[in-house]
Amino acid sequence: MEGIKIMQTINKYSVLICMIISVILIVIAASLYPGGSLLDKNSIGFGWSKNYVSNLFAAKAINGLENPGRIWAVIGMAFQSVGYGVFFIHMSKKIVSSWANILKYIGFVNILFIFLIATPLHDVGTISIVLTLIGLFIITILMLKSKLHFFKFCCIICLLTFYCFFILFGFGYLAWAIIMQKVYNASAILLVLGLEYFTKSEDFVQVLNQKKKE
Repeated sequence: MEGIKIMQTINKYSVLICMIISVILIVIAASLYPGGSLLDKNSIGFGWSKNYVSNLFAAKAINGLENPGRIWAVIGMAFQSVGYGVFFIHMSKKIVSSWANILKYIGFVNILFIFLIATPLHDVGTISIVLTLIGLFIITILMLKSKLHFFKFCCIICLLTFYCFFILFGFGYLAWAIIMQKVYNASAILLVLGLEYFTKSEDFVQVLNQKKKE
C-alpha cells in the first residue's frame, strides 16, 4: 500500500522532478565546459549569452579541448525529454476532445526525439522542437477558448519566444538568437509546469461544451 502511494506521488510530480534534475545537470555541464563560442573561439568557459546549449553536447568544445561536461548535458536532456513527454501525456488526459490523442502521441514521440538532440542524430532530433511547438500550439488554441486568462497570456508569450528565436537565427542575428534560446527554454519549462500543476480537466469542460453547441 505504501509502495503504491510512493508511485502515485512520483507520477504526480514526475514532470517537476524531471525539469529540476534537467536544469541542475545542464548547469553542471555548463560549469565544466572548457570554452569557446561561435563569437569567440578563445573564450573561457560556457557563456550563457555567448554559447548555444547544444555546445554542451559536443565531445570537444569549440576551443578544441575535450568536453568533460558532455555526459551531464546528455543525462540532463534525457530527463527533460521525459518531462516534456509525460506533460503532453498528462494534458491529453485533461482534454476531452479529438486533440487528446494527438497530444498523447506527441508525448510518446517527443520522449524519443528530444533525446536524439543530444546524439549524433542531432538533425533528426530537432523534429522534437517542431513536435513541441505543435503540442504547445494545440494547447494554446484550447486555452484561448477557456477561462484561464493568465495561461492564455503565458501560452502566447511562450510561442512568441520560440518564433523570435527562429527568426533571429534564420536572419543571422546569432548573438541575439543565443540569448533568445535561453528565454524560450525557460518560458517553455515554466509554462509546462504551470499547466501541469495549476490546470485540471474541469478547466477544459467549457471548451468541450462549446464544440457540442457548434
